[in-house]
Amino acid sequence: MVYSSSHLPLLLFTLFQLIVIQNHLFCKADPTDGFTPISISQSNFEIQKPYDVPVNQRYSFIDGVHKFWVYKTDKPHTTSSQTKPRSEIRITGNDYSSGVRQFEGYFYVPSGSSGVSIMQVFGASPSSTTLMLRVYDGTLYYYREKVIESNIYNRWIRLNVIHDVGASKLKVYINGVLKHEPSGRGGDHHYFKFGVYTQDNESDRMESRWRGIKLFKK
Repeated sequence: MVYSSSHLPLLLFTLFQLIVIQNHLFCKADPTDGFTPISISQSNFEIQKPYDVPVNQRYSFIDGVHKFWVYKTDKPHTTSSQTKPRSEIRITGNDYSSGVRQFEGYFYVPSGSSGVSIMQVFGASPSSTTLMLRVYDGTLYYYREKVIESNIYNRWIRLNVIHDVGASKLKVYINGVLKHEPSGRGGDHHYFKFGVYTQDNESDRMESRWRGIKLFKK
């Protein structure tokens, strides 16, 4: 078939439509699309660790990597606490009670760390947390209710957690893929935590590493 010059605009328009459709099919949206970055720094990172040891015995920050470790025989983070051992960062200066907030970070859990929470959305009612991501035997769970990702040991993984307070919904993404959409758990004061916080059936030593921590809002 021979096309005249009058057909050229139509052919170009059709080609453009095909390119747009192809991009829509093969280029997935990023979890941070439509969000505004929130500026944070080391000054926003409050370290919580066993009260009887120095920070450098349970936490390090080298070449942009936060490393947390704790032992199941450690003390809690305060003398009055009845909670289990932890080495965590509580992000300060960005507590929220409304709107939509997002946490992003890359985590690494070495083989053997188990029975431990590595990330939390704190604040709920009547419980303490709206979301907790735990590691059991190399699998990442939402609490202990749902598998989020299997075979997580010894690899860097991108995590995005979105919390829509008004809608009482959360979204958990692994490497940009939506894995779970749990409901909220109430509460009117929230913040993010990451590191290691001992849970049940814990290993003798628990560790997680984090880098690229960012916060976003809508």
